[in-house]
Amino acid sequence: MKKDNLIVQKSKAFALRIIKLYTYLCNDKKEYILSKQLLRSGTSIGANIKEAIRGQSKADFVFKLNISLKEASETEYWLELLHESEYLSDEQFNSIYADCVELLKILTAIINSSREGENA
Repeated sequence: MKKDNLIVQKSKAFALRIIKLYTYLCNDKKEYILSKQLLRSGTSIGANIKEAIRGQSKADFVFKLNISLKEASETEYWLELLHESEYLSDEQFNSIYADCVELLKILTAIINSSREGENA
């Protein structure tokens, strides 16, 4: 695997941000339920991307990336809930939410281009 793989780098950086946010929510805001869900889905994105890269076939690769996409969508939902329930300020939310949306876009583009390659 190349060290400069953009989606691997971005998903790992995002997971690290999610871990920090989880720690903040637990320690400072005493919020444990939503933050645990956020931690699970937000760190799962990169784990599934790593699995996809080691996939046994193109279909396996796309399947695992689709799991990452679903986890990113779930993470987007938990971030929205945490923001709308005022656990996250606008500034906190906007920054990490933008990263989540970027991951969703990149994953969607990779999946779509991989599927096009299958149909060619």
